[in-house]
Amino acid sequence: MLRKIVTFFILVPLGIVLVVLSVANRQSVSLALNPFQPTDSVLSLTAPFFVFLFLAVIFGAVVGATATWLSQGKYRKRARVESKAALKWQAEADRNKVKPAQVQGPALPQLGAK
Repeated sequence: MLRKIVTFFILVPLGIVLVVLSVANRQSVSLALNPFQPTDSVLSLTAPFFVFLFLAVIFGAVVGATATWLSQGKYRKRARVESKAALKWQAEADRNKVKPAQVQGPALPQLGAK
């Protein structure tokens, strides 16, 4: 249910804004990669402006996801270590389990026996 709400109230308006930006920014622009000679056609890209907008958004999302993944590495490592420890202790508990048929307790006296 929460996923549907997020999709409807966040992703749908975001998609609409991106489509409107794409339609409004169809003119071709040139991105010069040579700061010393901007007219150099070898190191320049010419594409509609919305392509550069989309590439910037995608690049930002990838950089943000990578930074988040790297910053959470210590938590993933801790989870791995604790998972291994839990498996070790579970195996130890399974080895030390006593089955009910193996329990040797004091014999109870028989009723009516003298």
